[in-house]
Amino acid sequence: MVAKRETRADRAFSAGIYLILTVLCLVVIYPLYYMLIVSISDGYAVIRGEVSLLPKGVNFGAYAYVLQDRYIPRSYLNTIVYTVFGTLINVVMTALCAYPLSRKKLFGRGFFTMLIVFTMFFDAGIISNFMVVLSLGIKNSIWAILLPPAVNVWYMIIMRTFFSDIPEELHESAYIDGANDLTVFVRIILPLSKAVLATMVVFYAVWHWNSFFPALVYLDDRLLYPMQLILRNMLLESDAGSATVSSDLAVMGRNIKYAAVFITVLPILVVYPFAQKYFVKGVMVGSVKG
Repeated sequence: MVAKRETRADRAFSAGIYLILTVLCLVVIYPLYYMLIVSISDGYAVIRGEVSLLPKGVNFGAYAYVLQDRYIPRSYLNTIVYTVFGTLINVVMTALCAYPLSRKKLFGRGFFTMLIVFTMFFDAGIISNFMVVLSLGIKNSIWAILLPPAVNVWYMIIMRTFFSDIPEELHESAYIDGANDLTVFVRIILPLSKAVLATMVVFYAVWHWNSFFPALVYLDDRLLYPMQLILRNMLLESDAGSATVSSDLAVMGRNIKYAAVFITVLPILVVYPFAQKYFVKGVMVGSVKG
């Protein structure tokens, strides 16, 4: 088969596409790069506006200050704990909710589905949720972060659609061999659902890592704060030196904030290239029947 010769118009179109993609990459990458060079630059050079493309007076004093603060390493550990255990609870609860709703023989399947989807559009509100957490006695504890968002309805619908696409013959053959519903779910459905499970892990993990609002509402003890809430409070401080007594640290206020931001986003930057395919797959999973 003879390859089609590329015309001048095709080359111009390809060059335009590459140019647009290059500009978009620069738009996305430069803020991260600027944040990095500011965090390692001299505080006085940052105040004078001398830092734009290259760092000035390279030093890592801002990172040293961030890491020696007793709340920041603790909040970083809290974020990891919330992300790991929160994602585990989310995936398990979402799968346990999605599988029964994917079975056409479930009595009241449409009613329960409609009832669950209703909560996606009409929420009880912050005050009602706060009262529930308070009445359960889990306020100001790790469970206030992990249990209320145990199931995301939209992700549950995606997983239910994926389960529905698994051939019914697999269920019937397992039942003939004496398997019950739990055995079918654990031994057959879950091994065939690695793609959607991986997608849910990525989606939920990113949400937990970036989340700060539940901690803002339900937590009073600063030792339980996630990194995102510490970072939010830091960025909202109008006086860069309000928490310090040293004028040098006051000058480094912007460096410290950018260092904290960079430390917070670094794990996502490292993991995202490996998890990107699951983000793309999450858009298509369960959307095609075959």
